[in-house]
Amino acid sequence: MTTHDHPSFAVHIADADLEPEPLDPGQIVSGTPEVTGRVLWESADGKQVRGIWQITPGVVTDTEANELFVVVSGRATVAVEGGDTLEIGPGDACVLREGDRTTWTVHETLRKAYHISL
Repeated sequence: MTTHDHPSFAVHIADADLEPEPLDPGQIVSGTPEVTGRVLWESADGKQVRGIWQITPGVVTDTEANELFVVVSGRATVAVEGGDTLEIGPGDACVLREGDRTTWTVHETLRKAYHISL
């Protein structure tokens, strides 16, 4: 359903079918985390993306985009290099800045709804 001209819609985040999004092996610090996701909407210019993302337990690194997300289920600790360590779980809203280098320690499979500005 990746579209920029789709009418308004609703998705039940907890039950949405997600597609595999393989991690770069260089991002995996420990464990065997697996990532899945689904883009729900993308602006015509590709600079705004909204979707659902999930990761299973493990430890991974990432360089973030400008993102707002809300955790639907699961728990993780997100350590921002040179910044705070964020403990996130269901109902938490989180903002990550473009360029933040992070280490995600996923304690329980985490599912989030996100909006990214590129």
